[in-house]
Amino acid sequence: MYLFLALANLFWAGNYVFGEMVTREITPISLTFLRWAFAFLPLLGIAWLIERPNWREAVREWTWHLLQSLLGLTGYTLLLYAALGLTGAVNAAVISAINPATIALAAAIFLHERLNRVQVLGLVVAFVGVTVVLTGGDVGQLVEQGFGVGDLLVIGSVLAWTVYSLISRRLVTPPITATAVQAVLAVLTMLPLIAVTGVSLPSSSGGALGLAYIVIFPSMAGYALWNIGASKVGPARAGIFLNLLPVFTVIIALGFGATLELPAVIGGTLVIAGVYLTLRTRRSEAGSADAPNGLTVR
Repeated sequence: MYLFLALANLFWAGNYVFGEMVTREITPISLTFLRWAFAFLPLLGIAWLIERPNWREAVREWTWHLLQSLLGLTGYTLLLYAALGLTGAVNAAVISAINPATIALAAAIFLHERLNRVQVLGLVVAFVGVTVVLTGGDVGQLVEQGFGVGDLLVIGSVLAWTVYSLISRRLVTPPITATAVQAVLAVLTMLPLIAVTGVSLPSSSGGALGLAYIVIFPSMAGYALWNIGASKVGPARAGIFLNLLPVFTVIIALGFGATLELPAVIGGTLVIAGVYLTLRTRRSEAGSADAPNGLTVR
């Protein structure tokens, strides 16, 4: 299950880089709509082949699926794509790395899941790593200038994903089926917006390939792998894997010619250390019935 969560974040890291590229040619609204319009039919097919779901059971949970769709598939995605053109892929991924902390804190407050000291230490170390990358090693810069509009949009997407992750555990619908149903709802709920704004397609072959990547990997494979993995390990433990997003994003961005500065190296190392501390604790507690965050998501 850990491999599934890591792969999901690898695919989502590509979503940051390719999303920034594609939004240079089409609007965030068009990209969000096209992403799910092209993905929902394959997702329905994959759900039917793998899970053989009880569709009536999924329909009975339609209100939860609608909320999940608005939060995770439409809200999170639209906020992220709107942010990418303002703050950049690497910066957006770094800010998103605070998601494990927000998920774990929300799970502790609202789901009464315990956080032990080593887990908290891991989260703090990861957050320090994010801060180093975000500020270029100069915390005073953040204090003086604050967050830009793009940064605030990413924070909004973080909050949307946090609620999405916690609500997931209320569902009994299998994870791939839930993603497919929510993709259908995302397309339907966006139709009124599309009727007003219109929809545009990428104007270059690179943009078209970027859109194809976003449809196949982050939309179908990424959400399916995340939901399967999170259903087994719980929201807080799964959330810690979101710390890998900035690391993967930097690696992919380097492949496209980006440069890597020393603060990014130091911050990325701290993020990985935070992930290691949390997973090391989890392995030692795996056999305990009282292990914190042991409840499943979907």
